[in-house]
Amino acid sequence: MADDSDAEKTEPASAKRLEQAREEGDVPRSREVATFTVLMAAGAGLWMTGDGLVRQLESALVSGLAMDQEQIFNADVLFHRIGVDVVRVMLACLPLGVAVMVVALASPLLVGGWLFSSKVFTPNFNKLNPISGLTNMISKNALVELLKAILKTVVVGFVTWMVVLKYKDAVIGLSVEPLQMGIGHMVNMLGSSFLFIVGALGLIAGIDGPYQMWHYANKLKMTRQELIQESKESDGNPQIKGKIRQLQREMAKRRMMADVPTADVIVTNPTHYAVALKYADGMRGAPKVVAKGTDEVAAKIREIGKENKVAILEAPALARALHKHTEIGDEIPEQLYAAVAEVLAYVFQLRVFNRGGGNRPQEPKKLDVPPTMDPLDPAFIPKNGKKPDLNNGASV
Repeated sequence: MADDSDAEKTEPASAKRLEQAREEGDVPRSREVATFTVLMAAGAGLWMTGDGLVRQLESALVSGLAMDQEQIFNADVLFHRIGVDVVRVMLACLPLGVAVMVVALASPLLVGGWLFSSKVFTPNFNKLNPISGLTNMISKNALVELLKAILKTVVVGFVTWMVVLKYKDAVIGLSVEPLQMGIGHMVNMLGSSFLFIVGALGLIAGIDGPYQMWHYANKLKMTRQELIQESKESDGNPQIKGKIRQLQREMAKRRMMADVPTADVIVTNPTHYAVALKYADGMRGAPKVVAKGTDEVAAKIREIGKENKVAILEAPALARALHKHTEIGDEIPEQLYAAVAEVLAYVFQLRVFNRGGGNRPQEPKKLDVPPTMDPLDPAFIPKNGKKPDLNNGASV
């Protein structure tokens, strides 16, 4: 059962899958929406420019037929008149043609958007396979197209019949009207009839547009395994990425350990925390953290420190505060300046004593560490609002 569910395409298409489909020229398209918008634009254009268009066409027709005998038998004059009349007709139809062309170019924005892909011109011989053609003829998509064709026939036929009934008497009355008035009325009736019939297609377009979007999304759905495989290809194998992160941590750890011998002092907890500080004479800014760690890492820092004769000072509160509020390479927080200054003063005095000068300095026992900086102090409130577990040995 688990294998069956994994094989089902239940997951929405990823952004990469959608982009690949678009590059291949596969986007949702609705012919019904495109047809409706173009025909509606044409009908609206005829409605608004019908009277002027008829007058222009009538004038061109009259001009083309009003020629005397001399002009008829003069080829040059005849062709000139025909050319002038053709230009007049084209200019008369130009606004309507431009409006229809603009709407035809803009209609894809309603479903799918504009797309320019050269892959659609690549020959695909699979489309010539008769078996694939027969399969497409009996597919669910073919059934949907058949139902749409039947619905269009019924809806358009019904609206056309209602329009005929509405204008039946007006059409008969055209025969008794003067020519100019009759032409105007005829154009108005044709325009309104056209808009009514095309408007009926809006019902089909309103259904087909959302359906094509749903069908496209459903067609590009992916299985869980496909999503996992795509994630591996895009982001890399999680096991490999984990191995890389482990290697990066090990390299960072080695670099950190290499800096421990350069430290001036190692502040400990005494066993669970260790923070190595460095402050060179003349160095700008505050002392910096060159290494830090807990448990095994802290033990390794102390071991390297002893081997390289780095001063080690047990200061639990200060070690916890430094470990909590600093990262490798950071300067110590301003709130810990006084405590660290006291530690460094002790270290520098100890160096003088070890070289055979003066008295042995007294190890600082009570450092000025603000309670709000110590994770184990009751006054400390971390960002996540959770107090550390006092029973956890690693936090003591």
